[in-house]
Amino acid sequence: MASEPKPETRTKAEKIKSHWKALPEVWALIKPRRSLLAFGLVLMAINRFSGLVLPLSTKYFIDNVVVKKQIHLLTPIVLGVLLATLIQGLTSFTLTQLLSKSAQRMITDLRKKVQAHIGLLPVSFYDANKTGVLVSRIMSDVEGVRNLIGTGLVEFAGGLMTAVIALGYLMYTSLSMTAVAFAILVAFAILISKAFKTIRPIFRARPKITAEVTGRLTESLGGVRVVKGYHAEEREEGVFAGGVQRLLDNVLKTLTATSLMSLSAAGLMGLVSASIMEFGAHKMLAASMTLGQFISFIFFLGLLIAPVFQIVAIGTQITEAITGLERTREILNESKEDADPQRTVTLGRIDGRIVMEGVNFAYDTRKEVLHDVSFGAEPGAVTALVGPSGAGKSTIIGLVAAFYVPSSGRVLVDGVDLATARLNSYRTQLGVVLQETFLFDGTIRENVAFARPEATQDEILAACHIARVDEFAESFENKYDTIVGERGVKLSGGQKQRVSIARAILADPRILILDEATSSLDSESEALIQEGLRYLMRGRTTFVIAHRLSTIRRADQILVVEEGRIIERGNHASLYAAAGRYYDLYTKQHEVESNLFLAPGEGSTGTEDADATRTSSMGGAGAALPDAIRLIRGQNN
Repeated sequence: MASEPKPETRTKAEKIKSHWKALPEVWALIKPRRSLLAFGLVLMAINRFSGLVLPLSTKYFIDNVVVKKQIHLLTPIVLGVLLATLIQGLTSFTLTQLLSKSAQRMITDLRKKVQAHIGLLPVSFYDANKTGVLVSRIMSDVEGVRNLIGTGLVEFAGGLMTAVIALGYLMYTSLSMTAVAFAILVAFAILISKAFKTIRPIFRARPKITAEVTGRLTESLGGVRVVKGYHAEEREEGVFAGGVQRLLDNVLKTLTATSLMSLSAAGLMGLVSASIMEFGAHKMLAASMTLGQFISFIFFLGLLIAPVFQIVAIGTQITEAITGLERTREILNESKEDADPQRTVTLGRIDGRIVMEGVNFAYDTRKEVLHDVSFGAEPGAVTALVGPSGAGKSTIIGLVAAFYVPSSGRVLVDGVDLATARLNSYRTQLGVVLQETFLFDGTIRENVAFARPEATQDEILAACHIARVDEFAESFENKYDTIVGERGVKLSGGQKQRVSIARAILADPRILILDEATSSLDSESEALIQEGLRYLMRGRTTFVIAHRLSTIRRADQILVVEEGRIIERGNHASLYAAAGRYYDLYTKQHEVESNLFLAPGEGSTGTEDADATRTSSMGGAGAALPDAIRLIRGQNN
């Protein structure tokens, strides 16, 4: 995944450069709403000017109405204050309604954009990023950008305008008193600037911590059966507690810093108030300032100080927004899997002839997992991949499905290099049934129709019949409208696989991939499903990964994969007759399956002799098993 230097390690120049890089994204967000933003600025100006009426009128109210008894000025002053207050309230309401709602729409649009982009990224991106972290990127990172179009940016501009006007009035009223107050404010601004240098890294670290905690929580809840199966509730509780404690520590640091700033602000107000009272009293006693002017000065001083605090707070929010945009930009800068300029070929209806030519592949540059893999699969033929776990079978399937691109060599589909094909034109002709069946939290009907949402009711029911879904669906109260739960939790493993097979049947693909498609089925159910699978495979180029070798005896070709290489190929009869690696795998599996159903003493000299025989046949690795088992048992006793 593309990444920039971590915030805590970046130099000041790198931070500034990164913020400048975010400006195009800022403008891209603001540009469609620039008219609304301009209108908001106008409303904000009216709002702030209206807010100046009360402090301005105070001078005339005290000096003219109260002191000089000019009672005829009271009504115009009161009406002016009421009108200004009404205008201020209306403009505040309108600003909140227009800009805040627009900001929420912008957040929604940005979330849609990020989610759509992530959905088009290659599988390798998902291999490198946790689901919970990606969810946090989509939902949380964009939250702060509301301040770019919402009231935050407008308030920032309004605060600046009010501060400038207030400063001008204060200087006009008393230059000496303004100089004293301004000197204290400058000292406070320097203090605040240094404080924010400490706070900002803490703010930047929070989204990362939140994403990590959310990611682990998502995994823990998704794997609740594993957690409970190994009685690991307390362990997961500890992991989560540690994560939220880190988050709490981050928040507490922020609160401590902001509390110190609040304390400084209170001290500032006290110092400014005391200074102004001292200077103001002398001026009023010397008759160089009226009481009305003094009260008005206090009001405008408040208008100067309040926007300073507001500018600091909103400035932090905008900084957070830009930081969120930087993280969002990292995601949006990831190349889509179909964005490769070489992918220019749009495939029509394919025959399904797959050829691999000298394919090498590595998930990273350190270790290749496939070495010079070459084979061909004819249209309508069944190709089975067998071999030990980690041999590279799933990687070969991933290349056929165009989840990955070879490091070298080619994968051809009807003579077209798959690296040059538009993926949407290829994958619409691809059907996949995986060992780890994934179902959405919806109805059985919705999960089957996921492959082809426009399918008719009859087509859905026909696919369910072929896959034997009807055998259990019809027994439910809501039949095909039964909710299966998150990841199909309300169905058994075999039932989920049947739904997955029905989904593939409905897709009517030209190329079919079956990765342990019947691993969760009992023998009787598997026999029934095999009939449906034979129907599904008819006329389609099919790739099958199967550890139960008895299920692939009818394959047109069997590829024996070991350590990333194809070491044998042929059909069941020829490979069995060759008495090579396939023969070893097949006979050992048959022996193991037979021994599983033998009672001690049947077909052996007892448990110990059977163990010794199996250990001998497994070689050195098998010889180490009793010691390993004793070690594990010893540790648990």
